[in-house]
Amino acid sequence: MFGTAIRCLAKKPKPKMKPIELKTPPEQVQTITRAIFDVVKEHGPLTIDDTWEHIKGIGLRGLTSKRHMKFILRWMRERQKLRLICNHDGPYKQFLYTTWFTNPKAMPSKPNKSSSQP
Repeated sequence: MFGTAIRCLAKKPKPKMKPIELKTPPEQVQTITRAIFDVVKEHGPLTIDDTWEHIKGIGLRGLTSKRHMKFILRWMRERQKLRLICNHDGPYKQFLYTTWFTNPKAMPSKPNKSSSQP
């Protein structure tokens, strides 16, 4: 018990994350966030890959890459426009983006295992 207490006290705390500051103009941020919010609202809880596929189909001008989209998704989470939920199925986890108003009972029950099947 004493060793456990020492190990817990010896760990460094998690560093504080500073808020994201987007470098794109506010007009572009507004159009990008509106498009992403509409895609997530229309197509239900989505993974990052699914969101990127839908956004590529739309063809947004201001969104330069998938990495840029991830930054904007995180920025939207900070401002509570979207939320990130974790779907567990045994050893598998699936992280899904959804709006705050989505009913959690309407979510898909099992994650897609298409990458593990031959």
